[in-house]
Amino acid sequence: MASEYPYQIEAPPRERLPRHVAIIMDGNGRWAQERGQQRVEGHLQGASTVREIVEEASELGLGYLTLYAFSSENWKRPAAELEFLMALLQQYLVEERPTIMNNNIRFRVIGRRDGLSPEVLQEIDNLSQASEKNTGLTLILAINYGSRGEIVDAMQRIACQVRAGELSPEQITESTIAHALYTNGIPDPDLLIRTANEMRVSNFLLWQISYAEFWVTPIHWPEFTRDHFRQALWDYTKRDRRFGGLKN
Repeated sequence: MASEYPYQIEAPPRERLPRHVAIIMDGNGRWAQERGQQRVEGHLQGASTVREIVEEASELGLGYLTLYAFSSENWKRPAAELEFLMALLQQYLVEERPTIMNNNIRFRVIGRRDGLSPEVLQEIDNLSQASEKNTGLTLILAINYGSRGEIVDAMQRIACQVRAGELSPEQITESTIAHALYTNGIPDPDLLIRTANEMRVSNFLLWQISYAEFWVTPIHWPEFTRDHFRQALWDYTKRDRRFGGLKN
């Protein structure tokens, strides 16, 4: 279990960093309510944390950073909060474009487009297209994302290939399924970080995190800092990753 750490933690050596870090950003609403504020204030502060951690990941030289921004289950939240979240997302996509471009970051989104407003979809497409040739960190936002839905969509794509005679059932392998997922072309996460002390994966990258290392902290996302991030990376470097085998 992680806890608070002093500031100014040294960054791990680049050669020991995980290639891909995924983060479940939890605790925005609770952080605000503990301070007597509306939940939306937590989302605003959480957006600032996103900016800080994205910049840190880019500066450290990480290859991929996936952030669980909005799950398919989040549509169950109150209408006023959903409206605010969509507006905040659109604002982020517009305002962060200079930062993404100046830092050579490639931007991608995974998830279903159904339900997202035309304005949000347009900004997603604009930023994805503008940054597609960037060669630094690949930033992936999971928006309207649910892993079970992703797997259903992948199975439907594969079933269509079988029906069209392009693929036989016997030819279906793990690689076939991986290539049909939203994350095709993206390496599986090496490290999964979850804030706010929650011990569950919440329908996030279920296929892809099969061998990811988990790091959980009681810190709420709005107060998660670069040093917390660096501590998670340091702890990752100490893990013995055997992938089901034995250490030599």
